[in-house]
Amino acid sequence: MEHLKIVASAKQLPEKIVTNDELSTMMETNDEWIFSRTGIHERHIVTTENTSDLATSVAEQLLNKANILASDLDFIIVSTMSPDTLSPSTAAIVQGNIGAERAFAFDLSAACSGLIYGMSVASSLLSVRYRRGIVIGAEVLSKLVNWEDRTTAVLFGDGAAGVLIERTEESIGLLSEELRTFGDKGHHLVAGRLANQNPFSGEISTLDPYFAQNGREVYNFATREVPEALENALKKADLTANDIDYYLLHQANARIVSSIAKRFGQPIEKFPMNMSNNGNTSAASVGLLLDDLIESGKVHSGQKIAFVGFGGGLTVGAQIWTI
Repeated sequence: MEHLKIVASAKQLPEKIVTNDELSTMMETNDEWIFSRTGIHERHIVTTENTSDLATSVAEQLLNKANILASDLDFIIVSTMSPDTLSPSTAAIVQGNIGAERAFAFDLSAACSGLIYGMSVASSLLSVRYRRGIVIGAEVLSKLVNWEDRTTAVLFGDGAAGVLIERTEESIGLLSEELRTFGDKGHHLVAGRLANQNPFSGEISTLDPYFAQNGREVYNFATREVPEALENALKKADLTANDIDYYLLHQANARIVSSIAKRFGQPIEKFPMNMSNNGNTSAASVGLLLDDLIESGKVHSGQKIAFVGFGGGLTVGAQIWTI
């Protein structure tokens, strides 16, 4: 019987670091105000890179770590809400950059749940006929941020991270998942409105690329819906909260993570956080955290890991893996 294996993880962060203190020179805020509300001290921001540049670096690292060729890939999925262009897809650009001629490639848009949704699609593809693929969450959110709006500018950062997944005969892999979308609440977190210059329309929409969110509604959504989705994923896997070695949650807000840990009666040490250094990187955040923990040796083979994303859509995605 064949299962799925996360063969490698990788990440890429821009070199430029913007601290809260630096933001305080641009807007009325300070490090204490930002950190006490979010858990964020600093974030990485691109200077010359675009989303495909960060994603390409991740893809190249994944190939090197797995010791395979680009021609060995069957597919490339890039989850992003900040692509280079609407067409070609960021995944197609990555495919061309690394010379993965056999791989089909496409983008997936699920905002902060993007990596988990992408891993779900990858698992379905691998269970049907394909052997190996990569899933990358990549974001340059700095192009969607209004740098004069302190309610959003202090939150987001740029980065990319991903995994290479392949079929295996080892008794490991995806145990369960719970994916949910709440489209009726999507207006609480919006970014990237496109202008319509259609001369035949009686009501022309205007360009509004910047983030706009109802922070209280999004917070309440996360603390209400994420635990329910995670609980259902645990039930499907016939596991309890105590059986999970680490919970890798989307790194949006330290208060949200702490609230969910408390809800499940688990020590906060099982809910690692790195938003202090990265900010909210949307689809990249769970992958960045995973790679940090693998590099440090905290996450290793044989463990049960819960991956949880939540955010724009509004969406929630939870998966339980034995890695």
